[in-house]
Amino acid sequence: MSGIIRHEGVVESVGQGTVRVRIEQAGSCAACAARQMCVSAERREKTVDAVCSDADVRAGDRVEVQVRERLAWRAVVLAYVLPFVILTVVAAVLDMRVENEALTGTAALCAVGVYYIVLSLFKGRLKRSFSFTAVKLPEE
Repeated sequence: MSGIIRHEGVVESVGQGTVRVRIEQAGSCAACAARQMCVSAERREKTVDAVCSDADVRAGDRVEVQVRERLAWRAVVLAYVLPFVILTVVAAVLDMRVENEALTGTAALCAVGVYYIVLSLFKGRLKRSFSFTAVKLPEE
């Protein structure tokens, strides 16, 4: 699981050390292990911000966007697995202690909401750790 996930894309805009890249879903998504849990597999086109150290990159250039597969799995765990575990644990614990099912369901959903709020507070930190890297492809 220590591989690198790669997608080719086209640079839409260039910022200070970063580029905005439009990625079109390729046939390689069908072979990817994380395709069923990946948000980019749901759409034909995706725009991502990537770190790029190449000063020669301009809008319209073709680049390869890379991310470590381990980070992709970590994102899946943070976005889907942990909220499911929180929902299940809170619902199970409250179901044993409280007679009111509506209260149990509401509290479990609120716990997941609080989890996502806490996650959003760490957005900047997460954005740094889940960064994409763009490498300019040689011109054909």
